Amino acid sequence: MGNNTKTSYRLEMRKREDLRPKIGNIQGFRIEKMEIPCPELNKFFHTVVGYEYLWGGRSDWGQDEWYDYVNRDELETWIAYMRGTPAGYFELELQPGGEIQIECIGLLPQFVGKGFGGILLTRALQRSWELTDKSIFLNTCTHDHPHALKNYLARGFRIAESKTSPLNEPIPSFWELVENTR
Repeated sequence: MGNNTKTSYRLEMRKREDLRPKIGNIQGFRIEKMEIPCPELNKFFHTVVGYEYLWGGRSDWGQDEWYDYVNRDELETWIAYMRGTPAGYFELELQPGGEIQIECIGLLPQFVGKGFGGILLTRALQRSWELTDKSIFLNTCTHDHPHALKNYLARGFRIAESKTSPLNEPIPSFWELVENTR
């Protein structure tokens, strides 16, 4: 694989029994559903969590697109906190056929490598199974965090499809976006 390509994976979990939870009790770590849609917070997480991994697809969204995206009944956003500080998030999207897509999941940079990722993914999967009896899927790639695919497979996902494609274009950092709004 060259530096300008990535391998993308569609991962699926077809049965609730396939979930292999990561059990952990990290004092001060909690995950809560965002009850009031907040486009700015979703944008913040998507930008900061996804920056290093070249998450694409939303970097050109304006306020209206973010508002429309988060203000839908089929979308839930969950925030992870460590001792009151936002640490990460996930978005769950109910698909027309009843499947759940884990649209985004990740940690802010200072919380990576501390054992939160498996717990966050476990909660996303548990919540997904509360919402559906169909399958759960997510998309990832080789440009994601080096442990992401391993975590997904350890929790019970299976690779349903893979393909090689060009890397996404770099997106502006959170700080660049803030500067551009001044």
